[in-house]
Amino acid sequence: MTQASAHFQLTTASLTDALYESVRSRIISGDFKQGEKLTESRIATEYNVARTTAKACLERLIGVGLLIRSAHRSALIPTLGPAEIKDLFVAREAIESFAVSRLASTSHVPPAALEAHERLKAAASAEAFDQQVDADVAFHTALIQATDSSHLSRMHELIMGEVHLSMGQYRAHQSARPTTIAQEHNDILDAIAVGDSELARQRTTLHLHNARERLLSRASQGSS
Repeated sequence: MTQASAHFQLTTASLTDALYESVRSRIISGDFKQGEKLTESRIATEYNVARTTAKACLERLIGVGLLIRSAHRSALIPTLGPAEIKDLFVAREAIESFAVSRLASTSHVPPAALEAHERLKAAASAEAFDQQVDADVAFHTALIQATDSSHLSRMHELIMGEVHLSMGQYRAHQSARPTTIAQEHNDILDAIAVGDSELARQRTTLHLHNARERLLSRASQGSS
């Protein structure tokens, strides 16, 4: 079945949300390639939705960095090279190291982070790559949201779309042992639980350094 003739079914209550989640998943999985254009007409046709709904979806994806506007105003999938990846992780380290330090100051281990951690371990054991990526992103997002800072959460959301995109397209998790990322997450949670803010920050910095290096290695090989 060709992309032009394919029709994708949406089953959740909110049509716009369902469309967003489906297109987002296809971008991250690499079904849509780096540099590929996504138009309102194409999305409306493939999903059998109104162009206004397709437009709302594309604007939302642009807002989280999974699409960018080209010079001719078409939306397209960003191409994230080494320079963009390095810059993303500069911002990510600043936000996440602060967040874990703040959580550790009260020994607050977010239940949502624990739940995502368990999902990541299960996905790693099953070698379910896409589920592992989703759980990884959910883990870090849960840590930020637990700070109860709406501004911090918004800043994190702005960069995590591109981080998620790079993780999916370069499939960096496949270059690590299945248990490596789960163990690094566990170390961060342990530091938060014992109330050691500096240790939590150090372990988060190390974890992000390792994640960045995996991505850079895959990007240099042209993996997608």
